[in-house]
Amino acid sequence: MENEVEEGSDSEWSELTRECLINILSRLTVDDLWRGTMLVCKSWFSAFKEPSLHSVFNLDPLFDSPRELPRWWSPEFEAKIDSMLRSVVQWTHIFLTQIRIRHCSDRSLALVAERCPNLEVLSIRSCPHVTDDSISRIAVNCPKLRELDISYCYDVTHKSLALIGRNCPNLKVLKRNLMNWLDPSQHVGIVPDEYLNACPQDGDTEAAAIARSMPHLEWLEIRFSKLSAKGLNLICQRCPNLEFLDLSGCANLTSRDIANASSSLAHLKDIKKPNFYIPRSVFHTERYGHWQLYDERFQTDVFRI
Repeated sequence: MENEVEEGSDSEWSELTRECLINILSRLTVDDLWRGTMLVCKSWFSAFKEPSLHSVFNLDPLFDSPRELPRWWSPEFEAKIDSMLRSVVQWTHIFLTQIRIRHCSDRSLALVAERCPNLEVLSIRSCPHVTDDSISRIAVNCPKLRELDISYCYDVTHKSLALIGRNCPNLKVLKRNLMNWLDPSQHVGIVPDEYLNACPQDGDTEAAAIARSMPHLEWLEIRFSKLSAKGLNLICQRCPNLEFLDLSGCANLTSRDIANASSSLAHLKDIKKPNFYIPRSVFHTERYGHWQLYDERFQTDVFRI
């Protein structure tokens, strides 16, 4: 009898209308959607192929871990992420509007640029093998982009920022955060050393590209950027609609620099300033100079004993 009930239940599930199945599948997480729903039966597989179910591809929740894992930075893991992204793009084509992923490469992003003209959100944090090659293709082929996160993508340069700005007039959100170069200990043993050492140095060049090509920005994150007061002034002058500005870790800026530059931002609602409390153990005097110089530079008493 129990077997009959179970068989009957399976039959009832398989006989749900396509509309009902799509409604059910739309409530699942990406992980649940891709790991088994298409294997239930033919009708479920057919419903799974509905393009509207895949307009958003978000793997960020899978990376919600207290610490990064070394395997995330391995070639094998990158190949797996690339394979997943290519599969999604091949299924959805023009319906894909949001991608939030990490550790992909130019290989999969080139396909995104080719197949996803309606892309509006692209978040590709921590991608050591994403370069100007794929981002330039995104800029040319995805003009509807309104949000871009290229944080910790060190092979993406100011050239791509300028192209994105010129070709994506709807861009309102840019996240271009760098890793904590003031205290890299949190990344040691996880992120490859050569990548840590590749941290972009041209903060003002990137600031100029942002300022000159992205006048409609409302949200800008440039944590641990090495821009100076000159670069910040340019951004604040050319991006008057900024409502949120994150300058955490921007050690080349003083409080006075930030106050002077941001005073022109009439719409600014929130600004994250650098945290000038930096433990003395972080600095090696032979590299950064005497700690008293930082007291004078940052106008803080943190370093005084």
